Amino acid sequence: MKTNRLSPVKQPKISDIIMRELESLILEGSFTAGQKLPPERELAVRFDVSRPSLREAIQKLIARGVLFSRHGGGTYVSEQLGSSFADPLQDLLSSHDEFLYDQLEFRDALESLAAYYAALRSTDADKTKLTQCFNQLVEANQNHAFALEAKLDVEFHMIIAEAAHNVVLLHTLRSLHAMLAKSISSNLKNLFEKKAARQRVMEQHANLYQAIMEGNAEAARTAAHTHLVFVEDNLLKMRQEETRIQRSLRRNEHQNPHG
Repeated sequence: MKTNRLSPVKQPKISDIIMRELESLILEGSFTAGQKLPPERELAVRFDVSRPSLREAIQKLIARGVLFSRHGGGTYVSEQLGSSFADPLQDLLSSHDEFLYDQLEFRDALESLAAYYAALRSTDADKTKLTQCFNQLVEANQNHAFALEAKLDVEFHMIIAEAAHNVVLLHTLRSLHAMLAKSISSNLKNLFEKKAARQRVMEQHANLYQAIMEGNAEAARTAAHTHLVFVEDNLLKMRQEETRIQRSLRRNEHQNPHG
């Protein structure tokens, strides 16, 4: 009687396994767009593989446009990764104030979700990183170091996105990073013209930080939402005040055409 023999399972090539590992590291944010990879020798030890197998995996990722090499300068993650908002679009959005509120609405949706999952999933390492950034943010706020505070504000929100451990959410926010940085800087500059607003923003960041550290997902989502709504409402009020002033000036010009 004949027995049916199972065809042997084809074993994946070592280089393909390494390639998948590198892809995972890029997706989870361990290697970011434009970042230089560690030396070949170091990666071979890390993956416990031969350098020829590692080299083959890297060449496959270069062929796919995920990595690129500079002659005599190492291998880098493609700067195009995550650039779903191309530079011309970023510039257009940033130069038109009427779309600022669209950005804030989008930030509200994404960052509220990121805060929720960060509270549920953040590791000890995530919390340490978030704490360091938060403490620096508090110090910059107290020292009235506006430029540094704006930079740390962006970093604070991006660390929360990383701590959510959702690669789609992370890379969507990363792709908006340049636009987000301009948005936060512009928002803070306008808001901090009001002394009380600066302290309110800091309190909102403290509430968000505390909720994530305590693992309270709903409180974290609410804190993120409250923060973005506060920013949006205050900017809208400021815009309305500005419009009233301009209208008043135009009236005065018409009433006193010759000064």
